[in-house]
Amino acid sequence: MGFMSCRSIFTKHSAEQSMKVLGNLPREKLGFHRQLSSSMAHSSPVKLAYASYESAAGSSAAKAGAAPIIIIHGLFGSKNNWNSLSKAIHQRTNPVDARNHGDSPHTSESTYSDMMEDVVLLVKDLGIEKAVMVGHSMGGRVMMFLALNHPELVDKLVTIDISPVSSSSSLLSMTSIFEAMKNVTLEQNVTLSKARKTTDQQLSTTIKSTAVRQFLLTNLVEAEAGKYKWRVNLPVLEKNFKTHLTKFPATTSQFMGPTLFIGGSQSDYINVDDHDKIKKMFPAAKIQYISGAGHWVHSEKSQEFLDLITSFINEVQ
Repeated sequence: MGFMSCRSIFTKHSAEQSMKVLGNLPREKLGFHRQLSSSMAHSSPVKLAYASYESAAGSSAAKAGAAPIIIIHGLFGSKNNWNSLSKAIHQRTNPVDARNHGDSPHTSESTYSDMMEDVVLLVKDLGIEKAVMVGHSMGGRVMMFLALNHPELVDKLVTIDISPVSSSSSLLSMTSIFEAMKNVTLEQNVTLSKARKTTDQQLSTTIKSTAVRQFLLTNLVEAEAGKYKWRVNLPVLEKNFKTHLTKFPATTSQFMGPTLFIGGSQSDYINVDDHDKIKKMFPAAKIQYISGAGHWVHSEKSQEFLDLITSFINEVQ
């Protein structure tokens, strides 16, 4: 969706999901940190949960020397939203969970600056010199802020249906979504499918879009046998949404590297009136719209999106 002093103690795990590699099918590796403390009392960088998709060695899709790709989702999203596209890109691709989302740690703050520093830490931990930074909605602003503040880490920038200049009027609906999720009574001691069904029924009283409800329900998880919870950190995301996430941080910096803004023709998240100001911040920016797509460009028009992003990534500068 478009838009979301103590010592923190984590135990790092790494796991590799075995897959048969046939032709150009990707290998998938998972990296994650299991959270032992419920929240952080400060905004120190945290180690993000991520997946890694790599093309089979020796395949035509394995591009020698190609920069890896790091992808961040939007508010209420997760790295799982990007599994299929990450595999289809056929290049080392790392979709990640932003803090307070998915399998990443819960913290007391979730500003763009905080999330940017999390990505900086991830890049260092993975030993990456430069990456193609990709972000949708909230994640797009994280990656823009990263490019403006740490251009040395960015090979190319792709921001999906979000502007650093103005904010969509659709963001006003987020308040009702937060309220709807907070007001749900999560049924216990039932199957996950039953819990999702009853939760969907409750959400439907205020959220009329089936697609939006199904998207939100990906955050309903089983904490333990028969016990369910929202895996997103609702209180912190709501607080930071109101105070930080609806506006892009003020800056006079520029990112001079290759940049692509992808918008949906039916979305109002990147206004034509924003183009001049966008190009002042990102002088090399290309701004393209995918016909017939709304805010979730990458899922609504996945093939058109894939063609556009891979062409840009593979373009020789």
